[in-house]
Amino acid sequence: MPVPATAADTRPQESWADNPKMADCCSPKGYRSVFSEKRARAEARRYRRRGLDPTSRRIAEFLKRQGIQGRTLLEVGGGIGAIQIELLKAGMTRAVNIELIPTYEEAARALLREAGFEARVERRLMDFAEATGEVEVADIVIMNRVICCYPDMPKLAGVAADHTRELLVMSFPKERWWTRAVVGMGDFVLRVARQQFQVFLHPPDEIIATAERHGLKTVSNQTSFFWEVASLRRTSAVSNP
Repeated sequence: MPVPATAADTRPQESWADNPKMADCCSPKGYRSVFSEKRARAEARRYRRRGLDPTSRRIAEFLKRQGIQGRTLLEVGGGIGAIQIELLKAGMTRAVNIELIPTYEEAARALLREAGFEARVERRLMDFAEATGEVEVADIVIMNRVICCYPDMPKLAGVAADHTRELLVMSFPKERWWTRAVVGMGDFVLRVARQQFQVFLHPPDEIIATAERHGLKTVSNQTSFFWEVASLRRTSAVSNP
């Protein structure tokens, strides 16, 4: 049985000290300043008014077409949990959300109460790439705009693939001159502001290749002006993460 969101483990389990790549570029304070409670409340208001943003809608609609009745979901960095709510409405049985920091918990729990899904979503706090044994595999795994916020792409993508029983869906910036320019400018602003946070433009081909080395095969690759959404299906038995 999933743990209700109001009773989920919300103790910070950040393990920056255990991951040198995290310690070199980012800090809990840096993540909290970028992904703040204020930002979470703004995203929740936007979702109430407009529904999913275009990239999240693309992910949700793709998964609905694959058939999600009776499936389980693991979303890494799901934020306010909007995709989870939409998929639960469409027939998914339960979801687990993993966050690195607690700043989105209050806004996410409010949305779950409004939707009546508190008992079907477990929200947990941990560095997913460093705490793999604590998380069960799921039929579907989503990482929407998450890999670009994490320095160790091979580890994170590999762990996500290992937790995927059927489908892994990831979104990340395309590799184009304009994405490099936007990311570079954003990182410059963060450095000037002395924010201990960085955006990473990991090569899309390497992200996909990493997941495929863990027994998945790409079945869909959708692009917009800035974002790429790659969907991969399991082709070999999932191993114990």
